Amino acid sequence: MSQLNLFNQGNPKTHYTLNGGEYIHIDNFFGIAESKQYLEVLTDTIKWKQESMQMYGKQVLFPRLTAWYGDTGMDYSFSGITFEPHPWTQELLSIKSKIETQTVANFNSVLLNRYRGGQDSMSWHTDAEKELGRNPVIASVNFGASRKFQLKHMQTDERVEILLTHGSLLIMQGEMQHHWLHQVPKTKKKIGERINLTFRVIHPV
Repeated sequence: MSQLNLFNQGNPKTHYTLNGGEYIHIDNFFGIAESKQYLEVLTDTIKWKQESMQMYGKQVLFPRLTAWYGDTGMDYSFSGITFEPHPWTQELLSIKSKIETQTVANFNSVLLNRYRGGQDSMSWHTDAEKELGRNPVIASVNFGASRKFQLKHMQTDERVEILLTHGSLLIMQGEMQHHWLHQVPKTKKKIGERINLTFRVIHPV
């Protein structure tokens, strides 16, 4: 098993090609003041909810808060839950417009995750639901505390670790979702809140 640390502190925009996928990482895509403002507004105005899922015969709470926003009719299902989108807010539309300058995708939805501290997390998974189509482009924006974002190849167990910082942008594309799992692990370090937005293109099925 190999592990590659890509704590990108040099080039502000880097395009990586992996074995069965590719991604773009841009540190400081949103400036410090802009990121701080978005963190505060999203914390206060988004309709956050702690969902639960069936696991081992009982309901288990997600270790984070979530919300789903987007165009009308862009429902999304995962972990046995179907999300109906809340209408776009002006702040979400502004963020979407800026990140669309870095990709050919025109996003019609966004999943927001709010990590309240180091014990909030996201377990290994891949975003390959049928609504996302083949080779989906997913743009991930980070506001707040820096967290490790880990990738793991499904066949080779090769690993990549990226530090997602305040205001950073990560774009996963190509065959990434068909060959690589990803997660945000728990940490024992005392850290502040983090809000992550993953913009997607839903294809109604």
